[in-house]
Parts: sequence; structure tokens; C-alpha cells
Amino acid sequence: MFDVRRSSFNITCERLCFFKFRMDRFDPVARAISLDLPGPSLGDNRSHESRVRAALEYILGQPPLFPLKICKVLPDILSSSGYKVQTLVLDGPSGWEVAQVSAAGDPLRSYGLAVDLGSTTVVFYLVDLGSGEVVSTLSKSNPQRVHGEDILERILFAGQGNGLETLQSEVVGLFNSSVREIAAGHDMSPEDICFIALAGNTNMCHFFLGLDPGHICREPYIPVVNRFDLIRPGEIGINAHPQAWLYCFPNVGSYFGGDLLAGILASGMHLKEEISMLVDVGTNAEVVLGNRDWLVACAGAAGPALEGGILSCGMRAQPGAIDRVDIDRNKLTVMFHTKDGKSPEGLCGSGIIDLLAAMFVAGLVDPTGKLVVDRDSARMQQVGGEWVYVVAGPHETGHGKPVHISQSDIKNLIRSKGAMYTILNVVIQSVGIGFEDIERFYVAGAFGNYIDPQKAIIIGMLPDVPLERFKGLGNAAGTGAIEALTWRKARKEVEEICDKITYLEMNVRGDFMNQLTGSLFLPHTDLTRFPSVAEMMKG
Repeated sequence: MFDVRRSSFNITCERLCFFKFRMDRFDPVARAISLDLPGPSLGDNRSHESRVRAALEYILGQPPLFPLKICKVLPDILSSSGYKVQTLVLDGPSGWEVAQVSAAGDPLRSYGLAVDLGSTTVVFYLVDLGSGEVVSTLSKSNPQRVHGEDILERILFAGQGNGLETLQSEVVGLFNSSVREIAAGHDMSPEDICFIALAGNTNMCHFFLGLDPGHICREPYIPVVNRFDLIRPGEIGINAHPQAWLYCFPNVGSYFGGDLLAGILASGMHLKEEISMLVDVGTNAEVVLGNRDWLVACAGAAGPALEGGILSCGMRAQPGAIDRVDIDRNKLTVMFHTKDGKSPEGLCGSGIIDLLAAMFVAGLVDPTGKLVVDRDSARMQQVGGEWVYVVAGPHETGHGKPVHISQSDIKNLIRSKGAMYTILNVVIQSVGIGFEDIERFYVAGAFGNYIDPQKAIIIGMLPDVPLERFKGLGNAAGTGAIEALTWRKARKEVEEICDKITYLEMNVRGDFMNQLTGSLFLPHTDLTRFPSVAEMMKG
């Protein structure tokens, strides 16, 4: 084991600064407002609705809408409460609207649910909209995985019989069971959730809303919807407040979804003068480059091997996953760290990147990605007729089997990291700048908190720039979804981001494949692109 602090992003200060930035923009999409109203008289014979509407207009700065179902209950509630009531108002598609009126003695709660709808994992954040505090976080495996880890497999499943209905039912069921679980731990009801903000990729949002994804994966790559209007959660079977609203982040293209737009919102790069790049590493590699004046974005398949999902000993970042690896380049001793300190059971994304970098520096794998078998005969073994490098032996692991990386795994890793770097390079070339012109690199996604940028540079996944330019955003999609609940203007801001983005469809760019070939080496065929790595290898 070893101390991982030296290898991690220093994000504590960044998180604090972001929290302050977010709280400075605190204006939630729901408000519980207490009213002590004057009773009616011959001198004040306004209607029940007018009486409440005028009081709320004074507080909100605009008159709220009054749904008919709320008007129907006003006479009884106002008279029985002595005109002392609580109101719940929501920021709907036409501005503030009244969602509930109750007697002053009946406390109203205003909770929001922010959701990162990932293809592998779904993360729920319960937000107290009175304070902006995230009071609960729950992470669940996406039940749709049984139909395929790859999104394309799920799209094909959706087109068969009742496949689309099944996919929607599974994720809606996950929502409802997760909300019940969260509610049970906070002495609340699912009906206390009055606003939901959801960020997911284009396909995941289509599955969630029951929209046909069949045209997303083939030319000319057209989603059914780019910009989703607010809907009532009950329309698709989600249990929440009957007047609740659900906001689904829009998408810009087939592989550029709401999760990345939420990441842009979370980073604040769209508000800054300096040029920044946001790199979201997940099942796909999604990239945004730009500043407050312009944004260029693209996405492409690069992430599955980097996440660990398709490797022989790959696993999610859960207890027992090796998330840090180092190898003494002289003694070849292996040091590793596991999540929660449990005995190792596999390798997650950050551990895989660390491992490949450490093996390359120690001479255990050559620039072409081939294992140097004679370099460490004790750890180099054959499994199923293929050479593997053993990271943890059966006596060290939690399941009694070795954790290793195979020659095929390394080949897949190099293709994934090569695609990642090529995507970044194509984007900067499209606007005629170099990596040195970028002031900030935000890294988000499945392991945005944990990836060591230095190790990613060594294998040629990220550009060779000063390490202080890299900033980890962690779950940027979730953070952006939270901001959509705590900052009313966020939805308008997201629309402005969409209007500003130029989207490059990587699937039809010939220069991508031409450049990819040069990236299928460690770190690259052109070492002048990675001067720090070239210098390191001299040692």
C-alpha cells in the first residue's frame, strides 16, 4: 500500500471556491412562503385567489400563476386557518406558479432531486431548496446494464418488441425505489420532492422519456428532441409532488448530451474570458473548448477501457477496486491502494491509468504496448494462452484470484487513450490553437476526481502541459443538476450555452482516423508532443 495524496488532484480549495460561487447564485426553483393575510371585509372583498396572489407578488416580484386545482381548495384552507397559510411556489415554464397552499400549522417542505443519469451508474442528490444544502446522496447501478454495457446494444434492444418500454420502466422503477429509500432516511415523503433536474447523455434521456433512440446511432445522427420542455414527473410514472416539475438538460448532438452541458454549467467556463477545456471521461470521451464568447464541442467513443468495464480484471470504483498503483522502476516492487482499504478485487479507471503509466516507466511494457516478458518473470504469467502482468497475487486479493492486466487489455487501453488524445487534438486544431493556449483543463466524469493527470500524460491520454492547469470537477453532471435546482436562471444559461456551441461530429471527420494512428503508442509516435515524458524516460 502507499500514500495516494501525492497522486491526487488538489481539489479541496477548488470545491470550496465553487461552493461559494454556487451559493452566491442561490435562487432556488422552489420556495415555501408563509403568509399572514388580512381577512375579507366589506372594505376588502377581494377573491381568495386575489388575496393570496397579491401577497405573493409582493414577495416574488411578479404575480404567480394559480392552477385551477389550487383555486378549488382556497376557500376552506383560508377560512379554517384564519388566513394564516403556507404556500409552495415553483418556477415553472411560465414563471412562478402556486403548487400548494396549506394551513400555517402544516409545515411545507421544498426538496429538489438532482440526478446524474449515467449509463453505468445513476446518482441521486436530495437538495433542501430552502438552504441549498445537499442532504443526501445515493448511488445505484443502472438496471439497464443487463441489456448491454454498450449503449448501442441498448439502442438495438429498444427497437425490439417492447424494448423501449422495458428500458423506460427499469429506470423509472429505479427512480421510485431510490426516492423511497432516501425519504425513509429523512422523515419525508416522495411528495416532498417538488422539482427534479436530470442530466444524462442523449441516449439515456431518450430511454428515460420513452423516446425512440433509433436514429441517434446512424447517419445523419438525429435525436427525437434536442431541447426538452418541463414535464410533470407523474407523466412518466415518477412519484413526486403532484404539481412537481422535471427538467431534463438538453442535448446538442447524438453524442453530446445534457450531462456535458451540466458539466459546462458546473465549471463556469462559459462565463470566463480565459480559454478552458472540459474533458469528461466516461463511456464516451466528451470535450468542450472555449470561453464566454465561443464554445466548440465534440464527443466520441474512447472511454470503456479507461473505465475498466471491458478489461479482464476491470471493475467499478467500489470497495476493493485498486485505484492507485506505483511500481519501483529499479526493484520492480508493486505498491497499490484500494478503495476503502479492502483487499483488492480488480482495477478501476484511475488504477488502470496509473498501472499502465507505471509499467511503461519501469520498462515492463514497450512504446508499442507489448509486454516485456523478460523484465519481470515472476509477475509475467500466461493465462489462457495469453501473457498477463500480475498486480496482486491470489494470496493478496479478496476473492483468492490474481488481479492482472493482459496483453489484450493493454491493446484496448492504448486504443482508448489514443482516441482520447486524438479527440482533444482535433478540437484544438479546429480553432487553430495549441494546448499551450489553454489556461485550464477541467477533468470530469466517472473518475474525474481520481485520475492523476501526470499518469495520464505519461501514457499520452492528456496533453503535456503544466500540472497546475488541471482541475478535477468530480461528478460535474451531478453538480450542474444541483445548480439547476438552486439557481433559477440556470435553465436560461444552459439555453445560451446551447446557442453558443459549435458541435463537431467526430464520426464523419476523416482527420480523426488519420491522427489516431500516431496516438497508438506510449505516449505517442511524436515524442516532441510529450517533452516531460521523454525527459523522464532518460532517467
